[in-house]
Amino acid sequence: MNGCAFCLRMHTRDALKKGENPDRIAVLPAWEETGYFSETERAALRLTEAITRISDGHVADEDYDAAAAVLTPDQVSAVAWLATVMNAFNRVAVTSRYRVAG
Repeated sequence: MNGCAFCLRMHTRDALKKGENPDRIAVLPAWEETGYFSETERAALRLTEAITRISDGHVADEDYDAAAAVLTPDQVSAVAWLATVMNAFNRVAVTSRYRVAG
């Protein structure tokens, strides 16, 4: 979601090792167009995308409300914290000019 090659490689490898379905990983950038994700996962993905793109403005009420309608307050908080931490790591990697070689 944050367009970082390092993150994509690392998290894809980790997810595959833990048994994640490769098809779900492949369609993750287009999660809204698929039936691969549960209602809870879709709510978390929508909120995560909104947080990741916060530099475009703010987390829209419709995105927050859609997540809050499905997720518990603790889950909303967890998504917010995890998205924030991952985006912070991403900004450090991008700023550091870390390159992913094949």
